[in-house]
Amino acid sequence: MDASSLRPDRAGEPEPAGTPAAPVRRFTLRSFAGLLAVATAGVLFGVLLLLVRLHWSPLASVDSGVADSLNARVSAHPGLVSVLKQISSYGGRPFLIPLVAVAEVWLLLRKRHRLALYLAVAFAGDLLLDPAVKAAVGRLRPVLANPVLHAHGNSFPSGHALASMVVYGALVLVFLPALHGWWRRAVITVAALLVLAVGFTRVALGAHFVSDVLGGWLLGVAWLGATGYAFRLWQQETGHTTAPVTEGLDPEAAEDLGAPDQAPATLGSKRWRAFEFATGWALIFGILAALGVLVTRYAKPGFDEALPRWFSHHRTPALDRVSWWLSKAGDSHGILFIALVFCALTYAATRRLRPVLFLVVVMFGELSLFLASAAAVHRPRPHVTQLDGVLPTSSFPSGHVAATTCLYVGIAVIVLARTRAWWRWLTVVAAVAMPVLVATSRMYRGMHHPTDVFGGVLLAGLLIPLAYWLIRPNDLPPTPAPQGDQVLEPAVERAEDGEVLSDVSH
Repeated sequence: MDASSLRPDRAGEPEPAGTPAAPVRRFTLRSFAGLLAVATAGVLFGVLLLLVRLHWSPLASVDSGVADSLNARVSAHPGLVSVLKQISSYGGRPFLIPLVAVAEVWLLLRKRHRLALYLAVAFAGDLLLDPAVKAAVGRLRPVLANPVLHAHGNSFPSGHALASMVVYGALVLVFLPALHGWWRRAVITVAALLVLAVGFTRVALGAHFVSDVLGGWLLGVAWLGATGYAFRLWQQETGHTTAPVTEGLDPEAAEDLGAPDQAPATLGSKRWRAFEFATGWALIFGILAALGVLVTRYAKPGFDEALPRWFSHHRTPALDRVSWWLSKAGDSHGILFIALVFCALTYAATRRLRPVLFLVVVMFGELSLFLASAAAVHRPRPHVTQLDGVLPTSSFPSGHVAATTCLYVGIAVIVLARTRAWWRWLTVVAAVAMPVLVATSRMYRGMHHPTDVFGGVLLAGLLIPLAYWLIRPNDLPPTPAPQGDQVLEPAVERAEDGEVLSDVSH
């Protein structure tokens, strides 16, 4: 082929894919498309802001009509209000700040400092943009006939809509390279639905107008686009790979953000392990149900009621508040949050699935055993004033105590095997102190008998060894010998104080 045919000045012929100019051209086209999308979102937000400031009557009419209609429908259903408030909380700062903090620690542990900086800048922009724009616009919140939520501050734009768009969008862009196939589609779909759901709840609860939510979404898209474009330019200037936005911000981070290079040591036959766990679960349930029936029918009321009654006679406002916080530390929300944070950080630090699987099995096993045992025993609560009101579950066993014991003992089991630093003993202290404090708070608040507490501890004491025996969370995979078919025995690396132990293969 004639060399002149490769000259870029030949009119009407495309640039061959292998020439140096092709990647630059593709990057330029993608950059232009990204800038156009960012500019479009920014212009639409500016137009919407102007219409809100000018009190444009058609927009005001739509906003008021939708707000009044939804308020009339939602306020008549207290259960629906509770569900909407829960969904709305997923766009609030109390939920998003810990979520971003966990992601930041994950990225730093995986030594992806650029992505950590991007996520921090994106979230910081959200924290600054929301109050600044609200102060500039000064729009009042909706005034409704039957208010179900009392929000503070100005109305435009919706801070929940803005924050959910920025945080969930940024997290998807950061972790997208590690996702493939249907996982990628599922995560994108869930994130999009969550952003839409949060925005809807803000209107349905009467906290914002429709235009407030639209303004938050548009501002969030514009900010995500601006920060993402700046990150891509940074990557291009430093010689890193750039790819379409559908591949995430940093395709080179896929290995660090995703699953480990080598699968963990086999757990054997999955069906056999599941059968063993089901058998152990049934035995534990039988023990708990039998014990619960015995204490319900034959325990002397004076013995089992004495301690809750003594606590009820020594209540003070200060102790009531302390007991409330301790009970919250052992409820399903607090336990779930701590478990999720610990699992995420453990996997980021060790790149091993066994510890995560161990804690997940323990916590789901605890929940199922508690619900089944409580339904089978159906024991009444102590005959004292119950500070937490009427609960749907029965008294035996104590779910708070069982969940707290399973969580903190499980954490100690994982941490003690992976570090020789002095702080590992803090997990042992927590494994002892937290169940004691939660148990005391539950009896103080009149929610459990001493035998209920014992039932919760017994549940954890039987379930944790079962899960440990089946999953072996601290076993390491064998290291292949450099020659021949011999395989070295599993070994644990030596580490200095403060160093986390990890797989030999890593």
